[in-house]
Amino acid sequence: MSRHLVCLSFDFDALSGWIARGLTTPTPMSRGEFGAIGAKRILTLLAKHSIRSTWFIPGVTIHTYPDICRRVTDAGHEIGHHGWTHVPPAKLNRDAEAEGLKRANEAILNLSGRRARGYRSPSWDLSAHTIALLTENDFLYDSSMMGHDHHPYRARQGDMITDAGSVQFGAETDLIEMPVSWTLDDYPYFEFVRTDGAILPGLSTARDVLKNWLDDFTYMCRNERWGILTYTFHPFVIGRGHRMMILEELIEALTDQGAIFTTMADAAEEFLEREPLASD
Repeated sequence: MSRHLVCLSFDFDALSGWIARGLTTPTPMSRGEFGAIGAKRILTLLAKHSIRSTWFIPGVTIHTYPDICRRVTDAGHEIGHHGWTHVPPAKLNRDAEAEGLKRANEAILNLSGRRARGYRSPSWDLSAHTIALLTENDFLYDSSMMGHDHHPYRARQGDMITDAGSVQFGAETDLIEMPVSWTLDDYPYFEFVRTDGAILPGLSTARDVLKNWLDDFTYMCRNERWGILTYTFHPFVIGRGHRMMILEELIEALTDQGAIFTTMADAAEEFLEREPLASD
């Protein structure tokens, strides 16, 4: 019997992403502040459709917006780890990364009563130490890499680029990788960002993006008996009015096609049942 899972994930960065990029003047910061508005709209929409989702929340967002974050966990949504700040691990040394991992997990524990089972790195940019730190801290899954589209896999540790330029793959770990894709992320489609070094044009027509997102699910249904598709949204992006409309249309269309909505932790557990660890 075919079974096609959908994970709706929300990176509640709020102000943290702008601070991490050094964009701390009032207008960029206000864009992050809109995330609190978007989060409330999203929670209302998810409740309307009885959907449990996964929210990756930086520790500083938990401290800045405790009431909204409490609404997330009180509604039964999974809280995933998204760093303490929104600085990518690739820009941190091992000690700083480990400290941020610990500090944010304490914030998540205080918020929800449990530590995070899943991790998503800010900006999807892991360091050479991240996988080891996640396994040492008993995470079930990571959701930062893009080595597949519909199937989780085991995260590797110790990949190396040789002197000849080829790649030598490291050993698989127990950590489950729940793959993501920029094509299933709202941020690059919609956000206009100007920095000293680049311009991200964004501002795509929402309905064109909706078609892309639906077609990926349709392809999975046509070609796989079992699979998981993970969508990544940001409340300050998808929370704008016309984008909220296509988010609801996405949910309704996926439901019509037989999608099973679940949290990422539950989806990872289902994968583990299908492909248990060799040591089990």
